[in-house]
Amino acid sequence: MKVGIIGTGAYGLALANTISSNNHDIIMWTKFVEEKEMLENKRMHEKVLPNIKIPESIKFTCDIKEAVINSELIILAVPATFIDDVSKSMSEYITTQHIVIAAKGIENDTCLFLNDVVEKYIKTDKLAVISGPSFAIDIFDKMPIGLTIASLNNETIEITKKALTNDYFKLRENSDIIGTEVCGSIKNVIAIASGMLDALGANESTKAMFITESLHDIKEIIDVLGGDKKTILSFAGFGDLLLTCTTPKSRNYSFGYTLVKNTKEETNEYIKTHTIEGLYTLKSIHQLLENKNASIPIIDLIYDIVFKEKDAKELLRFLIVKS
Repeated sequence: MKVGIIGTGAYGLALANTISSNNHDIIMWTKFVEEKEMLENKRMHEKVLPNIKIPESIKFTCDIKEAVINSELIILAVPATFIDDVSKSMSEYITTQHIVIAAKGIENDTCLFLNDVVEKYIKTDKLAVISGPSFAIDIFDKMPIGLTIASLNNETIEITKKALTNDYFKLRENSDIIGTEVCGSIKNVIAIASGMLDALGANESTKAMFITESLHDIKEIIDVLGGDKKTILSFAGFGDLLLTCTTPKSRNYSFGYTLVKNTKEETNEYIKTHTIEGLYTLKSIHQLLENKNASIPIIDLIYDIVFKEKDAKELLRFLIVKS
């Protein structure tokens, strides 16, 4: 099978490595010529995955048509902010291809989920979302990894399983695209607050309390936005929340820690040099819930700490007074 991956960041490269090990043909697209040349010549992405060798069989291109037109499966692995641009660029080359969204987030200006952003330009019923606890570097380790795949199209699910699953990579399916997208997006926001708690010196018991309360809140957000509350118990839900909220390997967690511990200048530098999906999503989910006349206090509090300089110590008080 021929698979096109849009984006050559750490996660896209990790998925490509898995698909390549399953003996499928991979072509990856990047917008940047210098990035393409680095990947081709050094077989390594020095910035995001230093010391990780990329298989010779994986091809690279700066021509999105070349990545899309002959592929049976297209995986979107660019940050959420770029899904609109790449979907628009791909649209004239899409015929019968299946499309899988591997990014997480909610668009800022429109508050659209990423599947809706794709469908603005590409009218297709062959669409899926994958989400779950899976750092790129961990996928390269070839130890067991489990992700949720959400789609209304069984053929898309089967094609994606054929590309990705093997003796260390598992996909568990459901039909709840909305709930899966909510989980994948909101866990990054919650991880920011978890990093704040660590910086405040919160112990393991307090952090476990916070994760438990967050599970209830995410479940309510899923319900408000039209998803299935049971999705909170999937790999995309509890699994990804647990991973992202408990390790500094998460950029969102590290951002929350930096926000509390470091100066404003150091925090701004961190924002400039890292992709922090939760920061992007926080604006969107706060506005989206406001549009729905729904109040989720934990989202309001994180928003006020990040964007209105409210004291992060309010998180500790909040855990006690929260109903």
